[in-house]
Amino acid sequence: MVYLGCHLSCGKGFRAMVRTAESIGADTFAYFTRNPRGSKGKDPDKGDIAAALAELKEQGFGKLVAHGAYTMNLCAADPEARSFTASILADDLRRMADLPGQLYNFHPGSHVGQGTEIAVEQIASALKTALEPDYPVTVLLETMAGKGSEVGGRFEELRAILDAVNDPRMGVCLDTCHVYDAGYDIREDLDGVLAEFDRIIGLDRLYALHLNDSKNPMGSHKDRHEKIGQGSLGTETFRKIVTHPKLQGKPMILETPNELPGYQQEIALLRSFTEK
Repeated sequence: MVYLGCHLSCGKGFRAMVRTAESIGADTFAYFTRNPRGSKGKDPDKGDIAAALAELKEQGFGKLVAHGAYTMNLCAADPEARSFTASILADDLRRMADLPGQLYNFHPGSHVGQGTEIAVEQIASALKTALEPDYPVTVLLETMAGKGSEVGGRFEELRAILDAVNDPRMGVCLDTCHVYDAGYDIREDLDGVLAEFDRIIGLDRLYALHLNDSKNPMGSHKDRHEKIGQGSLGTETFRKIVTHPKLQGKPMILETPNELPGYQQEIALLRSFTEK
């Protein structure tokens, strides 16, 4: 089986997110740990979290996927900016300890001219510092479109970070728009791309997916999401993904340009592909 959901607002707390997810037919969801375009974050209410975790278990939800702020850049050229981002990461993972067993996903960053090798070292250093030994969280590097000096547009770059961190709590979240825009042809050769991912990173390190169609053709390096079936990937690609035997049991999060009613329709569509 697959777990399907979308990004939800955490403004009213975790239990409210669970109830919203249930109302649109989702059995997982993603949320931002803080303002996605800023740095503000607040400690969640532990009673609210306990109630939400109990309901998640009762309703058979898959793992949740927390998302770091878009402004995080662990390989920024400016040392102060890099240090500030590292402190945000450390704070996020500290708070994720209240949600044992869940997933934390973030964009690796952009090296802004320093080069990929230096960026890998900087990203890995921040992760090794932030991942305290007792934190029960899996941290995911997101596959990126490879625009500009973005790190993570190639599987080899993600593998380099994983090797440098060398922690079993590290994994990958595969974004369908990003990998297609990066040049991986999941539309015509999904099996081939998964085989390449397995050879370079290992499918055992793939913990979650972002399901997004793309406004642009393969290899465009643009990163512009589209609604399911309305972009260059097309509906059939997502039928293959949600029914693929090697992708079962993983949370699949929609990040399409939608509001809740649109997400509800997309979840229903994707779930219909899995019904025999």
